Amino acid sequence: MIGTGKYRSFEEMAQCHAASGAEVVTVAVRRVNLTDKSKESMLDHIDRSKYFLLPNTAACYSVEDAVRTALLAREVGLSNWVKLEVIGDEKTLFPDVFGLVEATKQLVKEGFVVLPYTNDDLITAKRLIDAGASAVMPLAAPIGSGLGIQNHAALRILREQITEVPLIVDAGVGTASDACVAMEMGFDGILMNTAVAAAQNAVQMAEAMNHAVEAGRKAFLAGRMERRLYASASSPLTGIIR
Repeated sequence: MIGTGKYRSFEEMAQCHAASGAEVVTVAVRRVNLTDKSKESMLDHIDRSKYFLLPNTAACYSVEDAVRTALLAREVGLSNWVKLEVIGDEKTLFPDVFGLVEATKQLVKEGFVVLPYTNDDLITAKRLIDAGASAVMPLAAPIGSGLGIQNHAALRILREQITEVPLIVDAGVGTASDACVAMEMGFDGILMNTAVAAAQNAVQMAEAMNHAVEAGRKAFLAGRMERRLYASASSPLTGIIR
């Protein structure tokens, strides 16, 4: 899954989407031209025959704003799916988890498929699932920070405990190795934007992310070797002909 913000041009954005191998493109409803057909829109550069369009409620700081934004996106024909954000703090962009649960309940009642962006807390994830969330999207680090996974233990616990819905790492990925590690942990997907858009060569980074996600997923499915404290010879001594 890939975002649409911070690219140097719409053309670069489209090239990155193609190079990334992403299947889902997310769009901030409040930052896109939805009504004035005489002006260029980001949506003109997203091939909806190739990508599933996922509206998001970025920049919404209340339940009311988030719900209203999702309803607007559906009204103009974008989707009845929504990546739900209810931001609680302007500096960190951490989610307001109480508002997030309430907004999830309201949107599910309205017939939406809700994918909430949340923190890496297990209890919050369970509350969101109880509220009807179709996936849980925990942060790896603050949005746009590029710090990579900061709390491996919390994400491992989430992966172990949450089996009812997909788990998608959202926010904090900085480079290909971050994406690979998240997929090796068993997450079902990754949503990234700044790591690609802010790279010196955004298209090349998008391609790197493509390979990293695939490699990480294959490594998870393969099952890594057991970790050992001491050496273990690659060529065992047993069976040697003397």
